[in-house]
Amino acid sequence: MTERRTLLSALTHEELERICDIAEEAARKYIVSKVPKEGISDLTISVSLESSESLNVNVDVEVRLSPLYGNVNVKELVKDSVKAAFEAVEKHLSSIRRMSHEQ
Repeated sequence: MTERRTLLSALTHEELERICDIAEEAARKYIVSKVPKEGISDLTISVSLESSESLNVNVDVEVRLSPLYGNVNVKELVKDSVKAAFEAVEKHLSSIRRMSHEQ
């Protein structure tokens, strides 16, 4: 599991849900871009948020591949998918920040 902190508070419930969706979608898209769907035996992506003074985003990815894809480095795949999830969340949060500054 990996965690990243973001200095953002006062997000609505809908915005928090959207952040979870964005992170999960980005991680899933990354994995499917590297391994075809039929090569994935099991894929679980969990995204959780904790908010106090800052927003903590936790992304946990578990993947099991078909034996035909034994040459794929699963640890690296998971690490890079989590990185893609954080990058997508940070991009989304940057756009929220920009919109709030424009108002």
